[in-house]
Amino acid sequence: MRVFVVAEIGSNWEGDIKKAKKVIHECKNAGADAVKFQMWRANDLYSNKHPQWKFIKKSELTFKKAEKLKKYADEQNIEFFCSAFYPEAVDHLELIGVKKYKIASRTCLLKDKYSLETLEKVAKTRKPVIISMGMGGNKKRIMKIFSKNRKTFCYCISEYPAPFEKINWKEMIKYNGFSDHSLGIDAPFLFALLKKQTNVKQIIIEKHVKSKNSKGPDASTSITTGLLKELVSKL
Repeated sequence: MRVFVVAEIGSNWEGDIKKAKKVIHECKNAGADAVKFQMWRANDLYSNKHPQWKFIKKSELTFKKAEKLKKYADEQNIEFFCSAFYPEAVDHLELIGVKKYKIASRTCLLKDKYSLETLEKVAKTRKPVIISMGMGGNKKRIMKIFSKNRKTFCYCISEYPAPFEKINWKEMIKYNGFSDHSLGIDAPFLFALLKKQTNVKQIIIEKHVKSKNSKGPDASTSITTGLLKELVSKL
């Protein structure tokens, strides 16, 4: 069984290209298969009265920055892809040649601006999609939208951090992916052990990752790249 490990960097690069490159390099050294960022526009998802508005705005992944990070990831020989939150993001990610897309839980609810248009645009690429549905959403509708894409649905609890005791292992085993928000590395490791008994060829594990001194809003619920290396080694 192959385990494809995705290091979700999210906003832990703090809008700083140097910090982003540092964490990409560390994720490569840790043995991750891919790094994932989020391409959204602050105004689409948040109010400018949000207490962390300045940081949120700073952490937007612009087209230019995405291009630089994709190029750097290619040089490091680690895959780069994104969660896309608006249609033009998909256009740009196609231009820079991503191999797959992540669909965030909140996008599956189809309540954010441009959610449906974004999903339909991703579907037209016919590229593989990794889908988290921790917040719910209509799975049948999502499957219909992505009828011509290879799909991996991820078990996910959309809490930050997700309490370990809330994990439903009987439900989780039905999924070939795990987008984990719990603290530490025990949950994804146990998921891999359970899935190994099912004779599945590949599973996907996604974990929020940060450099040691990251101060972003995701930092408190992310593992360090050092702990990521430990997880990959155990897997």
